[in-house]
Amino acid sequence: MKRYPRNLRGYGPNPPHANWPNGAKVAVQFVLNYEEGGENCVLHGDAASEAFLSDIPGAAQWPDQRHWNMESMYEYGARAGFWRLHRLFTGANIPITIYGVATALARSPEQVAAMKSAGWEIASHGLKWIEHKDMAPEMERAAIAEAIRLHTEVTGERPRGWYTGRCSENTVRLVAEDGGFDYISDTYDDDLPYWLKMDGRDQLIIPYTLEANDMRFSVSPGWSSGEDFFDYLKNAFDVLYAEGEAGSPKMMSIGLHCRLIGRPGKLAALKKFIDYIQGHANVWCPRRIEIAKHWAETHPPQHFDRPSEMDRETFVANYGSIFEHSPWIAERAHDLELGPAHDCAAGVHNALCRMFRTATEEERLGVLTAHPDLAGKLAAAGRLTAESTSEQAGAGLDLLTDEERETFTKLNADYVAKHGFPFIIAVRDHTKASIMAAFHERIGNNRATEFAEACRQVERIAEFRLMDILP
Repeated sequence: MKRYPRNLRGYGPNPPHANWPNGAKVAVQFVLNYEEGGENCVLHGDAASEAFLSDIPGAAQWPDQRHWNMESMYEYGARAGFWRLHRLFTGANIPITIYGVATALARSPEQVAAMKSAGWEIASHGLKWIEHKDMAPEMERAAIAEAIRLHTEVTGERPRGWYTGRCSENTVRLVAEDGGFDYISDTYDDDLPYWLKMDGRDQLIIPYTLEANDMRFSVSPGWSSGEDFFDYLKNAFDVLYAEGEAGSPKMMSIGLHCRLIGRPGKLAALKKFIDYIQGHANVWCPRRIEIAKHWAETHPPQHFDRPSEMDRETFVANYGSIFEHSPWIAERAHDLELGPAHDCAAGVHNALCRMFRTATEEERLGVLTAHPDLAGKLAAAGRLTAESTSEQAGAGLDLLTDEERETFTKLNADYVAKHGFPFIIAVRDHTKASIMAAFHERIGNNRATEFAEACRQVERIAEFRLMDILP
């Protein structure tokens, strides 16, 4: 089976209603990354100094050396930036989530005490603020376990949320493997939480952000002033708030760093944004753990048989009748590169149609001739497929007058004599009267035109049938 693991569909065109508490139009969630003292540093046993997310333009690692300036910028975050942010958020009565690097927390006991006294959630940000991409799975699994152990020792509670940031392709799987996390945030792929099936377990994912994030003060392209940051946050909030007012509430994550937004000239923009959102009604500012609890209670995981995970026999049993009496289409579709994007009506429809469209003309003709006449003898004898019976009945073709039945019988015979296949129309798009009108109009077309139109109608019928059984 050729299967594509990435999920490019998500919730599709109709995301669930978040149902945030008290009818909130948007959930604005602030994350403060606490990394100071956990970054790359030879004092920590690392091979080189840190080079990421600081106010040093174009910083590079210094192998086997301490980078005094880099270290002091990180130290500013712990010594001054953290306390400025602590005063801002406690003064605004907004609880936040800390992404805490375990070794950084261990080196900052006063800050940890202040986080706890403020009622902030302290989620895990890994053992050290270093890259995981080159770690072997066994090494990363051990680092995750040690991060949990040290975090619990330092804070008094095990973390319920996780965000690595500098993760590997294995990180989410390895963290979910632990089984003790209410959520993982190592994704940036949605405006709402969602459930991910990992090794048979339902893991809640609460996506994070790298764009509504003060890290862009330290990268290019990025923010050149606090006003840039404020304008971006305001614009994002305004769009999401409007969507919430329109009946589709979302989540807005905002990422912060003590050593970046904690500088006075940058913090003014954050304060301005907080004042702005507090001037709006129905804005919820939770910790991430509260979002996780709400989503688990309000939107528990939903299970259904996913087409992309079916073996060939099951796939054909489920979808072999979508194209009338033509299971070979489903057999071929199963060999395509299916993935999560195909676990819906539109996905399976696309896969089946690809096989129908690339079939020979003779094979497609076989599909057309497998369709019954409208209101014909098979219908009268009760020998239609269940799908065809339902479709024709829905258009009232099971309740024809004698005159209407005679007209359909003559039109069917004339159409087949001229074109070599039955008149096919997606009856769910029509009424009895419009079907009759289309019959009279199309019977005069040449065969090539009508062959193409019949194929389009077959695909439309398949679409309706799949919408009856799949999301």
